[in-house]
Amino acid sequence: MLTRKQQELLLFIHERMKESGIPPSFDEMKDALDLASKSGIHRLITALEERGFIRRLPNRARALEVIKLPEAYSPSLQPRRGFSPAVIEGSRGKQPVPAAPVQRTLQADMSSSVSVPVMGRIAAGVPISAIQNNTHEIMVPAEMVGNGDHYALEVKGDSMIEAGILDGDTVIIRNATTANPGEIIVALVDDEEATLKRFRRKGASIALEAANPAYETRIFGPDRVKIQGKLVGLIRRYH
Repeated sequence: MLTRKQQELLLFIHERMKESGIPPSFDEMKDALDLASKSGIHRLITALEERGFIRRLPNRARALEVIKLPEAYSPSLQPRRGFSPAVIEGSRGKQPVPAAPVQRTLQADMSSSVSVPVMGRIAAGVPISAIQNNTHEIMVPAEMVGNGDHYALEVKGDSMIEAGILDGDTVIIRNATTANPGEIIVALVDDEEATLKRFRRKGASIALEAANPAYETRIFGPDRVKIQGKLVGLIRRYH
């Protein structure tokens, strides 16, 4: 029998993988369960693995597989969830590389697609030059973008890999000037550098948090950071 926290974490992982095909990061699990540190998540993951509910896949970062659910599971018993982007995967050339087993592909209905301008590159690492002008346009499913103005950016860097965002991906951004803690945003630093990071607050300051332990969280005064938009989806192409 699972404890309440063990069941809540198991259902959170299950629902996140149903939505995006990507297991949540330990930070996302910690926030979803309102735990103070990731050590508690490690203990819960170990307990779930020992009880045969999940399996950790070797040689892949944060790769988890849900083997079974509690007998009393109901879809209405869903824990709080943070952001998880919709993912479209395509291919370039004649020999596409298949997606990894933990990656789920959403089939795009291009008959109901909309045009989104690609505004250059965004760093998922150390910030690079500010967003450029419109370079070209891409077609994305209308259901991905919803209401509001949107644009796309090509990702450069690996600091958001634990959020499922890889070097070479194209992210779809909804224009916004505010964000909630935990959301992934486009941040303009000192009106010169643009970066893709998770938004946090540290007292009166703003923290731009990476999703890769190799990168440190960067903290700025509120007057140095302008929110340019929020992540709503991504497109991945395989060479």
